[in-house]
Amino acid sequence: MSSSTPLIEQIRADLLQAIENDAVVLPTLPEVALEIREAASDPDVNIAMLATIIENDSSIAARILRVANSSLLRGLQPINDVKGAIGRIGLGYTSTLVTTLAMQQIFLSTKESLNQRMRSIWVQSTDVAAISYTLAKSQLHLKPELATLAGIIHQIGALPILSYAVGRGFLRDHPELLDQTLLELSPEVGRRILEVWGFAQELIVVPEGCADFSRDIEKADYADIVTVARLQTYVGTQHLLAEVDWADVTAFARLGLPVTPGEGDEAYQQQIELMQGMLRD
Repeated sequence: MSSSTPLIEQIRADLLQAIENDAVVLPTLPEVALEIREAASDPDVNIAMLATIIENDSSIAARILRVANSSLLRGLQPINDVKGAIGRIGLGYTSTLVTTLAMQQIFLSTKESLNQRMRSIWVQSTDVAAISYTLAKSQLHLKPELATLAGIIHQIGALPILSYAVGRGFLRDHPELLDQTLLELSPEVGRRILEVWGFAQELIVVPEGCADFSRDIEKADYADIVTVARLQTYVGTQHLLAEVDWADVTAFARLGLPVTPGEGDEAYQQQIELMQGMLRD
């Protein structure tokens, strides 16, 4: 990967200044995610309280039910209401899952050119999230639901950059320059957004951590999971990250994973496809 050009450095300076001046607004967490997070932080919260919040968003409620009844959780009896779904999924997992599912709301725009890019980033993020969930299941110290959220938010920094690009034809109308700008600047902007949102440090480090292939840390974390998942999604494509030599990426060793691209076994692929369906629908 090439180092930043003077033009991209100038874009970075202008973009950060625009953010400071509120000329480019950082995205905000969807209301349902904020309400769920606030409720989940209450030590006295119960299933009924969370169910009431979730039921106010029919789309999220329906998707929570799908997860509860999916083969991922392998329940013996079908669940027909949100309370039952939370009971099966668990309070903590439900909170994380609602935030993950609600994130789709901010990958939308009324501007068609912007919306197309945002949709593409959302689809890519769900692919990374689905692989991250599956990879995390083999890591005893990591939670698959948090790995899923890490995959969803790893490109969150792209959204303000796309908003910035809309009014700047030199960037908007040159896809290669925009791709390079997103690749180089999204990590820093993403960290800023997650800090503003008050996310846990283990997630705040993800946008920058998953872009640093030579990280030197003691134990594998969610950024490592996303690093590997992200590279897997680009195998066989024309994307810049498809050229990365996995042998040079330290995350693979920490996770105990092979550094050669492979299809994985059938169960692995089925798990990924199942998660993709639940995150996108």
